[in-house]
Amino acid sequence: MEKFDVIVVGAGTAGCLAAKTTAEAGLKVCLIERKRREEIGEKICGDALGEHHLKTVGLEKPQGGELEKRIEGVKIYSPDLKTVFTIEYEDYVGYLLNRRLFGQWLLKKALDKGAVLLDSTQCLEPIIEKNFVAGVLAKSVKTGENIRLKAKVVVDASGFLAVVRRKLPKEMGIENEVANEDVEACYREIRQLKQETEKTKYCEMYLNQKVTPGGYTWIFYKGGAKVNAGLGVCMRGKFPNPKNQFYKYILTKPLFEGSLLLNGGAWYDPTRRPLDNMVGNGVAILGDAACLVNPIHGGGIGPSMLSGYLAGKTIVEALEKGDVGQKSLWPYNRKYMEMYGTKQAGLDVFRMLLLTSRNEDLNYGMKYRLLTEEDVLKASLGKEFHLTITDTAKRVLRGLKRIWVLNKLRLTVNLMRQVKAHYKNYPENPEDFEKWKMKTEALFNEARSKLIE
Repeated sequence: MEKFDVIVVGAGTAGCLAAKTTAEAGLKVCLIERKRREEIGEKICGDALGEHHLKTVGLEKPQGGELEKRIEGVKIYSPDLKTVFTIEYEDYVGYLLNRRLFGQWLLKKALDKGAVLLDSTQCLEPIIEKNFVAGVLAKSVKTGENIRLKAKVVVDASGFLAVVRRKLPKEMGIENEVANEDVEACYREIRQLKQETEKTKYCEMYLNQKVTPGGYTWIFYKGGAKVNAGLGVCMRGKFPNPKNQFYKYILTKPLFEGSLLLNGGAWYDPTRRPLDNMVGNGVAILGDAACLVNPIHGGGIGPSMLSGYLAGKTIVEALEKGDVGQKSLWPYNRKYMEMYGTKQAGLDVFRMLLLTSRNEDLNYGMKYRLLTEEDVLKASLGKEFHLTITDTAKRVLRGLKRIWVLNKLRLTVNLMRQVKAHYKNYPENPEDFEKWKMKTEALFNEARSKLIE
């Protein structure tokens, strides 16, 4: 039985960053991936990455075709298409990726630092010894042979399936399951258009509760007249089939007339606040497995990379001390919540507002600026946005026909402020976690009762 310092389950963006960060510190690292090596990087997603995420984790811009198209911002369309918010800010400057090439580039980073790759290897479950995760039981996809691998720390970066997290014992204090209402079912296609379109500077997002209840449609223009187009619907109640919605409402647009399907597929996106706790004895949860997708725009590549980087640094420090218990791994929780998780928690509240907003309310609210571009920008950046007395008076006059929309917006802003203030006081150690978690649940239950139920 082979032994490692660190086993990373999943060679996606989170897993590769965790493997690179730990391997470059001289640790013996094994990266397990169920895909074949040449398929690593292929994933159903929007393929967008903010430039600032590369800087945060200390990576240079790749130069080998990984970045297909530069984007300058986002355009958000009202359901009736009559109002368009244009969001331009440095956090929205970035790239549309060649997802496979980008994944291969990150993989090479990890392997060049000494990580060992076991591709075509499926993780079955964690090995638990004395309330510590001590390795994983895996299976070779090629031979069917079971493999036992031991490690001092196991990292679950296996994506939405979260193959380690879902099988952890309850006493680890990590959520095993995620509610359906916090997940979006997505369908996406890469299509070749008949000709290059001029509208290629911005990513486009379309709100429409009839087409995408609780979600949105995206159209991202890649290079060479290619388009990444898809939609996500909230898996709440009786939700529609996303592929059917895509073919009924999106492919019928004139833009796609005569276009060719290059590839397509469906997947699931957890769009909620991060797991309240992402570490246990000998284990850390990263990326989609830890619900680190942005709750509003569904972007997960940047947060996943950040989680891999932060968890990797924390694991190195813990192993240097010779202690990989939950308390030693706890700084990963605190650092992530400080850098990104607090913002995501606030946006989870904002998501609840959008979840139950009707098309006519969205049309009116955007048209008469009950909700402004600046509001959306500040919310998406995790910044406070206040409704001043003068501003509120103006909005009330504009919103007399939809006063309940304005009231709901004001309520949302207050709830977001409370949630972010609470997350800024994330516990410094596991001993204070239960008290913090109870307050977290109370805040989100209040938000759900006032905004959804």
